[in-house]
Amino acid sequence: MGIGVRVVQESPEVVSVEMSRPPDNSFTVEMCTALSELLAAPPPGAHVLRLRGEAGVFCRGRDRSTVGRQAAQATVDALTSVNRGLAETDLVTIAEVDGDAAGFGVGLACLCDVTVASERARFWFPEVAHGLAPALVLSWLPQVVGRRHAFWLTATGATLDAHSARDLGLVNLVCGPDRLPSLVDEVITGLLRHSGSVHAEIKRDLRDFDGLDSGAVAQMAMDRLLLSTVSQAEPEG
Repeated sequence: MGIGVRVVQESPEVVSVEMSRPPDNSFTVEMCTALSELLAAPPPGAHVLRLRGEAGVFCRGRDRSTVGRQAAQATVDALTSVNRGLAETDLVTIAEVDGDAAGFGVGLACLCDVTVASERARFWFPEVAHGLAPALVLSWLPQVVGRRHAFWLTATGATLDAHSARDLGLVNLVCGPDRLPSLVDEVITGLLRHSGSVHAEIKRDLRDFDGLDSGAVAQMAMDRLLLSTVSQAEPEG
């Protein structure tokens, strides 16, 4: 894959993606493209994608070295593609966060289906210090933490520790740094006990129900439950 992203097939069902662009693991267009392509077309049989940084840093955001309107458009397109890929992939995505996650790095961590953080993880949005409103972040953050917290975090650049991030719903589990890899292993083992197709269906339902009014959600849920129940009851062959 692209420079700064290393992929390891841990097993037929598990793909590990490690960001390795020190010192910040900041994402370039090439890194975004590589990750987006993997999310859209994973190896056959893959069920889980494990995303982590190296050297105690998860990701401190996007690369800011590019200049000019054309480069800016390419960057925006690439970042948006990753966010969309995390939402739409059938893979179960797990973020293993040990160290700093800032800006786009918070999105990488918290748009995964499961986020496990070490106690030395930190989360913040630095865009306000650069005179920017983080529009891409604001497209998803209020749905996770609520409007008031979303405003506060992006308007002040306040830093959250791992426990505070968990309390706000950005993180599922928190543990000591030494425990982090094995805890993620346990999470993956638990997920692999269940069907990848069912997990993909859960993700589809969450995506499709989001934003609909309660009546539309109820009707869609009943239709899908009926379809799946009938499908299970029908004999094979």
